[in-house]
Amino acid sequence: MIYFSTDQNILDEWVEKFKSENTIIVYDLESLKYELEKNHDSIIVADFDTVSNYINKLISLNQLPKNLIVLEKSPEIATGRRVIRFGAKAYGNSRMSQANFKQLYETIKSGKVWTYPQLTASLISGIKKEVLSKEAIEMIENRLTQKEVEIVNLILKGFTNEAIAKKEDITLRTVKAHVSSIFSKLHVNDRISLILLLKQ
Repeated sequence: MIYFSTDQNILDEWVEKFKSENTIIVYDLESLKYELEKNHDSIIVADFDTVSNYINKLISLNQLPKNLIVLEKSPEIATGRRVIRFGAKAYGNSRMSQANFKQLYETIKSGKVWTYPQLTASLISGIKKEVLSKEAIEMIENRLTQKEVEIVNLILKGFTNEAIAKKEDITLRTVKAHVSSIFSKLHVNDRISLILLLKQ
């Protein structure tokens, strides 16, 4: 785990709260690149409040590390949407609880994207079927059953699994099976990846 910040207080808090083996602390972009050369798969936790200039530079160069977590004291949906769209694996509050960080960490380790609920809802509601490309619509219709297409459309409207179960009058277990099948057929791991795929 690489912690990337210039705020010693936040670094101390992270080290204490998010105990992990092989903790590395970096303060600038050159040090980060040096550490990533040694291990490309490292998970980086970046403090957007103090290193946003470096993160923005990496975004402009299309060089965001593949396992980047971006945290800030007052998360903003607009910032979250931007960093997730450019490839960050997580975005949230730099002062999150140990339990939330553990959930975030496990999500990233399993190859998925983690966002807090309001950001997830914003990402989902930001995409509507009418703005899907012809190719995205064709892919959905060619690969999925009619029921799965209906469920994708509900996901794109921001419905949770529970809300889909209620609307479609099916069990939550059935919804989860459909969602799992959709992810498998479209080669994505989670709802955020689905949105990013269909939005391209």
